[in-house]
Amino acid sequence: MTTDAGQVDPLALRVAARGGSKSLGRLSRLVRACIVLVWASSRRLLVVLVALQLLAAAALAGQVVAVRAVLGAILEVQDGSAAAVVLWPVVGLTALSALAAVAAALQTQLQRLLGETVARSMWSKVLAVATGVDLRHFESPEFYNRLSRVQANAVARPFQVTQGLLAMGASVAAGVGLGVTLVAISPVLAPLVVVAGLPLLLTARHESRLEFDFAVRQTPALRLRNYFTMLQTGRDEAKEVRAFGLAPWLGERFQRLYGDYLVDLRRHVLRRAAWSLAGQLGSAVVLGTTLLTLVLLIQRGDIGVAEAGAAIVAVRLLATQVQVLFGGVQAIFESGLFLEDLDQFLTLGRTAVGEDRGVDPPDGFGVLRVEGVRFRYLGSEREALGGVDIELHAGEVVALVGENGSGKTTLAKLLAGLYTPDGGRILWDDRDAADFRPSALRRRVTVVFQDFVAYALTATENIRVGRIDQPADAGRIRAAAAAAGADGFLDSLPDGFDTVLSRLFAGGTDLSGGQWQRMALARSFYRAAPLVVLDEPSAALDPRAEHALFANLREAISDRTALFISHRFSTVRGADRIYVLHEGEVVEHGTHAELMGVDGRYAELFRLQSQLDVTDGAGGP
Repeated sequence: MTTDAGQVDPLALRVAARGGSKSLGRLSRLVRACIVLVWASSRRLLVVLVALQLLAAAALAGQVVAVRAVLGAILEVQDGSAAAVVLWPVVGLTALSALAAVAAALQTQLQRLLGETVARSMWSKVLAVATGVDLRHFESPEFYNRLSRVQANAVARPFQVTQGLLAMGASVAAGVGLGVTLVAISPVLAPLVVVAGLPLLLTARHESRLEFDFAVRQTPALRLRNYFTMLQTGRDEAKEVRAFGLAPWLGERFQRLYGDYLVDLRRHVLRRAAWSLAGQLGSAVVLGTTLLTLVLLIQRGDIGVAEAGAAIVAVRLLATQVQVLFGGVQAIFESGLFLEDLDQFLTLGRTAVGEDRGVDPPDGFGVLRVEGVRFRYLGSEREALGGVDIELHAGEVVALVGENGSGKTTLAKLLAGLYTPDGGRILWDDRDAADFRPSALRRRVTVVFQDFVAYALTATENIRVGRIDQPADAGRIRAAAAAAGADGFLDSLPDGFDTVLSRLFAGGTDLSGGQWQRMALARSFYRAAPLVVLDEPSAALDPRAEHALFANLREAISDRTALFISHRFSTVRGADRIYVLHEGEVVEHGTHAELMGVDGRYAELFRLQSQLDVTDGAGGP
């Protein structure tokens, strides 16, 4: 069962995962995909690891033969032979043990390196989805749940699957060598040791399903716990936490959430431990039967003392390899459930790439028309826009005003190509924007949102992100800063435009809210797009800076078109045309003089603001 924006219901996800886990075809497809991913990440490391696994397996089988030789030599010494006969078997056993130890140590370090290499590749894929999917996904809690689950569980799983396969391959190789050695001693022992692993296999799949169900069930609570962690550690939140004395309350909420998690975890661990215990006990019973069989063979004289000693070592080593083998099977089954979740998440990215098609929009336009555009946010009962019509001509400064919640920012997002309308059309010179390639359309628009991002990067990089797909142009960066009135304070910084604009990192410095507002404007001017959308661009500016911004706005945007969004009516008087939005609809439009003459909503709100400004200026409330 799916919800809006392609999100998947958690219950349906668990049901699908349970059904999917029974499909060996699907599991084999995911395993092959993991191997391809690991191979692509670092084939050299993978080849070396496989070689080391085979070398360790050969050394393990060789140790059994060496133990038999050592015990035989010791018995010869007891019979009166020279002690020198023990030397070479001991040297051989020591060398094989050292070889196995060195191979194991190298495997540990190389697996760590390969794991990080694969993790980088997987993070690239996950982040590509997060930055590429339609913006509506970010309105769905289930999208965040899946993203959180993928981050916490699925990113490392491809390497875990490959690691499990490597361990299984090494176990099979070692098991074959040990089995041949054991069969040479007694044919009945090796099959018993292999049978000892079957109880582990039978319980492994149930443990895997328990683990996946637990992860799905805990995702919302984990996200909430992480949020309360962020509130207590975030730099921006630190001031308010102290000002309102929130630390005890936040700490108590965090402890309660973590306590609930530990209760659930305890229950989950006990259930999983019970299944694991059942598997281990079954395996131990069969292994014990194998050892009793060995004792019986010794009593009957079917094997000698040296062979018995070697058999004991071989049985123990082979039992360990069988456990590793079936443990690898369990890891693959368990990871398979998470990999299915990961694959569905990555499908969102493949869908986004598939949807980014169409023709490239023109470099500019003569007239941009919004005709009957309607839009409703996911989960909302009412439309944010209910049939909006506006018109922007090239080179104009058009203002969009209205009370909070009237739909101004929503319309800006639609014009910027961040959302697609539910109804109506956006036309660039009679060409429907729906026919344009979304990513190309977004490159033709520059937007300054009221909640713009203050990047903890250098000033140059903060401006350059306006057109990051092109090489940095120092002259254009400085010109954009000058147009936004930011060049003066940037030049005064310790390293000028190369200063990091955050105290999060060494050598960085902070900017004021108004200075950051100018940086956001400089970023938009640097983009040099035909349509400039400014959403409350003067909210953090003082009156003098605000006046300077609008006095220079036409010169700053040159021959481009600007849509200026504001709730401060005094700043939009000089616009070529003003549109008044109310509850998602355009209720008035015209110049400032025309709208004042109509004496409608615009005139009413303008007078209310003017009276408030006068009252505030006179020292009133």
